[in-house]
Amino acid sequence: MNTSLALAERNVPRYTSYPTAPHFSAAIDAGTYRGWLEALPNDATLSLYLHVPFCTELCHYCGCNTKAVRQRAPIDAYADRLLNEIALLGPLGSRKLTHLHWGGGTPSILGPQWLETIAARLASQFDLSGLKEHAIELDPRRLDKALVRSLKAIGVTRASLGVQDAAPHVQHAIGRLQPFDLVERAADWLRAAGIPDLNVDLMYGLPTQTVRDVARSAELAASLGAQRMALFGYAHVPWFKANQKLIDESALPGLAERLEQAQVAADTLCGLGYQAVGLDHFALPNDALAIAARGQRLRRNFQGYTTDTADALIGLGASAIGKLPQGFVQNAPDLAGYARAVDAGRFATVKGLALTDEDRQRADIIERLMCDLALDLDTVAGGAARFAGEMAALVPLAEQGLLTIDGARIAITERGRPYVRIAAAAFDAYLAASQKKHSIAV
Repeated sequence: MNTSLALAERNVPRYTSYPTAPHFSAAIDAGTYRGWLEALPNDATLSLYLHVPFCTELCHYCGCNTKAVRQRAPIDAYADRLLNEIALLGPLGSRKLTHLHWGGGTPSILGPQWLETIAARLASQFDLSGLKEHAIELDPRRLDKALVRSLKAIGVTRASLGVQDAAPHVQHAIGRLQPFDLVERAADWLRAAGIPDLNVDLMYGLPTQTVRDVARSAELAASLGAQRMALFGYAHVPWFKANQKLIDESALPGLAERLEQAQVAADTLCGLGYQAVGLDHFALPNDALAIAARGQRLRRNFQGYTTDTADALIGLGASAIGKLPQGFVQNAPDLAGYARAVDAGRFATVKGLALTDEDRQRADIIERLMCDLALDLDTVAGGAARFAGEMAALVPLAEQGLLTIDGARIAITERGRPYVRIAAAAFDAYLAASQKKHSIAV
């Protein structure tokens, strides 16, 4: 195996946080979380994430915390608990909310009435006058005009459409039959309703998928005029996600083809006018994400690359993760555990991590590498000399042309962009204990 392929097979985190979730512990509980919330300054700005762990049916490739439901009862019960969890945030008072994101699962499965009820509760409890973005993840197959009207009514400004791949044979292999005209119709409805900003999610490394499929899907996605694209590599973990056992492993592309698929998709999108942003995002040059990337103001959180600069991220719903200045918190991932906590009138926090100064410094280093693809260690306390071991670990990457080292400055090359997670991992003091829990690098 050549060196690039060996690197691509390494298991490393996606670094949507540092330290990463496998290091959260039960030492951080609901009481800790309440104390952290109460300590937030009055002028702290907030970002809110609501997780809805339901879909009408599960796609074979899905790695999200979600389950298939066909009846309204569990959805209604969950929505009611979200309202109760929001009420628990009383200690936050009427602080400013700057970003709001509905994720899942398929959050629109709540339906217009619950979406409007929950949005109204948020509007009554927080100051939304400074809201910069209100986003929701959507399944184009589950969208109708009534739902679109409700999304507009609650103030949604950005919608993320899951496409993954447009080829019928790939859709059959992943259990997601979705003719592209449904996606086009969804985009048209959203724009006509006055929801102008669109994201499209694409994937590579799927069963039966070819390089040509990936290129064609990128072309079709670009034809929607979406401002942003996300390109994710499929992570096959059937021992962790039972639904992935429905995928024929013999139909998965090999590592070399995965690398080619990722590169062809990137080349296609860039050739169509998109700017590469960080590891796996693309944006039109006039989009806020591209502008932030050029200005080295890009951020990274559990939703991926973002322009969100809020002081605290509040997670609502089963499995949701929050980040406060003091550290990370995560809700119970199981619906029963989440329900028991909220029904008892307490936060559903079951684990988390209190940040040390060392954690914060390394988190900043990793975030800048993931976002800017460059880093000057002389700007970090202690300078490059303090990270001599980490710099030595980067030398093999430099020898392969994946990055350059100039004194204390590290810069990822264009060829090295797919491997930026490996460069970031050199600064991860926790990695050895959890390496097998992460996806392959490319």
